[in-house]
Amino acid sequence: MSSATDLTRRMTEAERERRWPTIKPKDAATLILIDRQSAKPKVLMGKRHPGHKFMPGKFVFPGGRIENDDRKMSASGALHPVVEEKLLKRVQRPTLSRARALGLAAIRETFEETGLMIGTRDHGAPDVVPDGPWAAFKEAGVFPDLEALHFIARAITPPKRPKRFDARFFAVDATAIAHKVEGIVGPDTELVELVWIPIEDAKTLDLPTITTVVIDELQQRIAAGMNHRLPVPFYYEVRKEFQREEL
Repeated sequence: MSSATDLTRRMTEAERERRWPTIKPKDAATLILIDRQSAKPKVLMGKRHPGHKFMPGKFVFPGGRIENDDRKMSASGALHPVVEEKLLKRVQRPTLSRARALGLAAIRETFEETGLMIGTRDHGAPDVVPDGPWAAFKEAGVFPDLEALHFIARAITPPKRPKRFDARFFAVDATAIAHKVEGIVGPDTELVELVWIPIEDAKTLDLPTITTVVIDELQQRIAAGMNHRLPVPFYYEVRKEFQREEL
């Protein structure tokens, strides 16, 4: 099991800087795609553009903050009830619409950054979708699928960092990819490179420390059977020391 002490100890000098005004963390969601077709499961990681002010050149899982349209988008199926329950623990104004929007944000951000659509064609195209990225799902005849999502971890960026997120890490099997749009990733996009890499090998990449810890958590969860009822770790910092709770 990863520990809060591990996270605090592993942090880089740059990650320890606390010189910005404290801002409220924004709700965000990240999606870990897992390919189990080979003996060693692989995960999809993307390399951030080197020109970004936030985590330049780091390998990350696709993700980002909730947008208003994520609350309006229709979906196939619902989050597992245990996933909903855990998403709404330790939050202000816990609503099912908020939990649902987190799952949809993870799916939308994954599409925007990788061109991969997580969902199903079993029900035809969504009838009405918000303008913007979700319109591509209608064009492709894909309903985003919330039922396939597993809730893996939650982490809040420490105070006095340049950006702060209350990030929920989801995971989904690669078989949930219903469609791929080519040409999304390139030298001038947010992610300039995508790699499918064995989970253990992923930890050798240039990663944010929290990503390394989440990969540890993912491995333990896979070994335990990926049951929704397994505890979900929640990392946050108090007085420059990370705490780890279980949701």
